[in-house]
Amino acid sequence: MLDIEERLTLDERSAVDFVLGLRKRWADTVYPALREEYGATGAAATTVGDASQVLRGLPLYPWFSHLERVQQKMLWKVAGDAVLSRREELTDQLTSVPEQPKGSLELNPDLELPDWYTDYDIHIQPGSFFSDDMSAYVYEFGARIVMLRDNDGYKFHTLFAKTALPELPAATRIVDIGCGFGKSTRPLPAKYPTAQVIGVDLAAPGLRLAHAEAEATGLAIDYRQADGRATGIESGSCDVVTGTMVLHEMPAAAIRETIVEAARLLKPGGSLRFLEFMLTGDPLRDATVYEHAERNNEPFFHDLFGSDLIEVCAEAGLTDVSWTPFDERRNGVQPQGWGDRPEWHFPWAVLAATKPEA
Repeated sequence: MLDIEERLTLDERSAVDFVLGLRKRWADTVYPALREEYGATGAAATTVGDASQVLRGLPLYPWFSHLERVQQKMLWKVAGDAVLSRREELTDQLTSVPEQPKGSLELNPDLELPDWYTDYDIHIQPGSFFSDDMSAYVYEFGARIVMLRDNDGYKFHTLFAKTALPELPAATRIVDIGCGFGKSTRPLPAKYPTAQVIGVDLAAPGLRLAHAEAEATGLAIDYRQADGRATGIESGSCDVVTGTMVLHEMPAAAIRETIVEAARLLKPGGSLRFLEFMLTGDPLRDATVYEHAERNNEPFFHDLFGSDLIEVCAEAGLTDVSWTPFDERRNGVQPQGWGDRPEWHFPWAVLAATKPEA
């Protein structure tokens, strides 16, 4: 399949490199300067709310906030221009799948997308992820920059599969909820070669791209358009139900319903694993993460942090529930915490639980 980056013009490459460089300097230079400015106030904030009050009074904070938002808008402009100028070729390859595919694609044109999903341009992406086939390509390309090129080759998700998912040599079915364009699903066939791997998402454009890329690389993955709260998959049929970066995109009630659905899908003894965000206990860092919701059009970020997911899992009948920090750079699951990281980063963590044996 065409990798857009292999066809970028010099001007397009320069624009991509500029946005990437701006994002890196925002994270590794502006954020440490903001921390220094915060420290100079002598504030002894112990809560996110207290830290936010101090933060909003700092001269550098408006600049920090503006830089995050404006670079995100620049990112989508660059990615959108690169994709739309190649629309015809990119559209053609979505349907250029083998006559005897290894996996499958099941779309549901009658699926009603929830208002909380369609009412916002999530991540400031114009038209969001569901509106047009090209939106999936735009999101896929833009995500490379958002992750500071640390997820090239999907090494972030491969690390998650390697360190966070259980070893199950006889697994028969794995489900990935909120699979998007397939980045979180692709490592699963190698992790579970005996299992049927199913990716579920609301957005047909992302699923078309996920299916085409899976077939182009010889991966047997079944993609289905469905709501993660009602997948239509048989109860008690899954060894692992997983999802990455998806729960924070839902209101609290939908988060709860998704956990309940995951519990329904699991076999007795099956494992739930979601990669999400977790507050760190550092009031300043947590305040900047908390306010990322406003800076990046994440309308339900606060719902995630306001939900006691350990209790939600317990109410869904799951046991051994835990949150564990996750270092996306090299170590993966890291019980001792994220370590000393001066740069701004997402505080990734793994929500794990088990369905009790019958």
